[in-house]
Amino acid sequence: MADDPLTSFVRTVVGSGVPILVLSPHLDDAVLSCGGLLGWAGRRAPVTVASLFTEATPPPYTLSGRQYLKQIGTDDAEELFAERRAEDRRVLDRLDVGCRHVGLVDGLFRRLPGPRPGTRRLARRLPELAHVYPTYRLHLSRGRVSPHDAETLRLVGATVDELLPGRSGGLVLAPLGVGGHADHVLVRTAAERSGRRVVYYSDFPYNQHATPDARFTARHRLVARAWERGLDRKAELIRGYETQVDALFPEGRVPRVPEVYLLPETGWTATRPAPARGPGIGVRTAGGVP
Repeated sequence: MADDPLTSFVRTVVGSGVPILVLSPHLDDAVLSCGGLLGWAGRRAPVTVASLFTEATPPPYTLSGRQYLKQIGTDDAEELFAERRAEDRRVLDRLDVGCRHVGLVDGLFRRLPGPRPGTRRLARRLPELAHVYPTYRLHLSRGRVSPHDAETLRLVGATVDELLPGRSGGLVLAPLGVGGHADHVLVRTAAERSGRRVVYYSDFPYNQHATPDARFTARHRLVARAWERGLDRKAELIRGYETQVDALFPEGRVPRVPEVYLLPETGWTATRPAPARGPGIGVRTAGGVP
């Protein structure tokens, strides 16, 4: 029986021996969205998972930041992220893939390079004034990358250049940005502009209640393909992220659903960088996000 198009594509990539770079915005996204594929490819090809936003900052935190920490059951973001990094290393080690923690600050805790004019003193009492994304619902999850994140976008692009030198070989797996989290959109944008061959993965579990950006998928003529290998052990891997799993799956069950990858309908072609413009400004994603 002939392989489906995605399996055939993956076999070709793995058989060619080219390096595979998986861009994970946070310290669980790669396994959440690609755990089945990673388990299969990690034993057959050089795979590196680069988690980008792997650090927090000291207080004061925004209200959204404090609410997140309360949900997790801690009041120290730096301690939490240290544990999250340890979780990620343990899980990825089980998958036989490389692990790189880039060390950028998570969007929920990312501060402006400098205070807005006239707000330095007030920001001590109202931390939102000093953060790139003052709130989760109205800013971080709205599907837009802040203009203040131009340097962060540059650093993510530089990470791709460092970990996958040369533009003719290798493959990048990047988030599609389903759900509208600015960190996911930013990483997607960096991949889009990298000039490498890019396959986009549908962000799980956010794709269970949100839809992709139709304009983005149409612009790149992307076609969704399902991957069902390796799903039997995926829930166990996800539970390895003990600090996060209860918040992600409050009902206590990790649904067994196929992973979804989006490839160009014309085949495996290199993604060209987008035209030059102010990095991150006006980038949108995730139709259906309020």
